[in-house]
Amino acid sequence: MLVLFTDTDTDITPAEAKEFGYHLISMPYSIDGETTYPYEDFEVFDAHAFYDKLRAGALPNTSAISTQRYTDYFEPIFKAGDDILYVHFSRNMTATFDNMDIAVKELLLKYPERKFYEIDTKGITLCSLLPVLEIGDMYKAGRSIDEILEWSKTEIDKVACYFFADDLKFFRHSGRVSGIAGTMGTLLGIRPIIYMNEEGKMVSVGKEKGRVKAMERLVHYVDELGEDIKDHRVLIGHTDSRDIAEEIEKMLKERYGADLRTKICDVNPTAGSHCGPNTVGVCFHGKRRSL
Repeated sequence: MLVLFTDTDTDITPAEAKEFGYHLISMPYSIDGETTYPYEDFEVFDAHAFYDKLRAGALPNTSAISTQRYTDYFEPIFKAGDDILYVHFSRNMTATFDNMDIAVKELLLKYPERKFYEIDTKGITLCSLLPVLEIGDMYKAGRSIDEILEWSKTEIDKVACYFFADDLKFFRHSGRVSGIAGTMGTLLGIRPIIYMNEEGKMVSVGKEKGRVKAMERLVHYVDELGEDIKDHRVLIGHTDSRDIAEEIEKMLKERYGADLRTKICDVNPTAGSHCGPNTVGVCFHGKRRSL
């Protein structure tokens, strides 16, 4: 039997994970020295309370999980005689997968008859969630591991994700985005436009003055890059900015029809620690990731 894994950095909720059969790996964040593991240390993510802490001045940090924690997640599956497919966020954004590799190598020596497969979504939050959900659909439909892996060879690079942020201090603190000018900031009303590139890294590709222009820019990317839009989900993510997310959803449905399969998501706290409150993004199936 094949058992699915994903992680909390993909924005999947425990209810969704259960629906698709995913086991959930918790990626931690720390505030004032206190480390929290999402959906292990709490059951429901209170996005408003978390992002209000950041608005009040909290500056979180994130960290890799240990080799032992990976072993604790995976060994019971191997011991039960099952194989694993882990659909995870981008390797190029973290060192945590170095620890995972050590754990997997040791476990496969202990359980040589077992198989471990992984799919790097080359994204985080929405850019991971879209393929996680589509692979979940395939898994529920009884598709084989070979079919899923073959699908991922072309489709991962067709997951396009663009977003903008209000306050750059969180990105500057994390150092996760390249190409952001230090002079950009909320005092000028400048919003950098950021996307997930083909290497699984966040890159600034421009800027807009004001939220309306930034929202229009996101919709423009859907128009220019979108492929088979109505055959796939369109995800809209936000860090406690649901009103903006709903406005983008309205703009998209006016273009593509009321039956467009949209989903508005709260960005998870670990990834949200890097972008801060009032960040909004859109993820969709595209011809490719960039213009």
